[in-house]
Amino acid sequence: MLLFLNMAQLVLYIGILGLIGQGILFVIAGNNRDNNLFYQLIGMVNKPWTYIARLISPKQIPDSKVPFVAFCVTGVLYLAVTIAKIEHCISVGVKTCQ
Repeated sequence: MLLFLNMAQLVLYIGILGLIGQGILFVIAGNNRDNNLFYQLIGMVNKPWTYIARLISPKQIPDSKVPFVAFCVTGVLYLAVTIAKIEHCISVGVKTCQ
């Protein structure tokens, strides 16, 4: 159980960092962001998260806001997995979780 929670936490953490990186490059690169190699690379890493966010979000949300929705969803999921991990470690004993 702990291994599953650690893996889920790691995957979500990578997604959050990718979305943060894409957001920073969005601000830095300006209008030329579509031609920026690193922005495109991070966009490919974030494609699963933005796809899931597009599926669960209403159609009124424009495509430009979907990465922010993906960031919020992954953030909430990361917090949920962290809380589940804490509860698991408390139930089995903290020494077992190390």
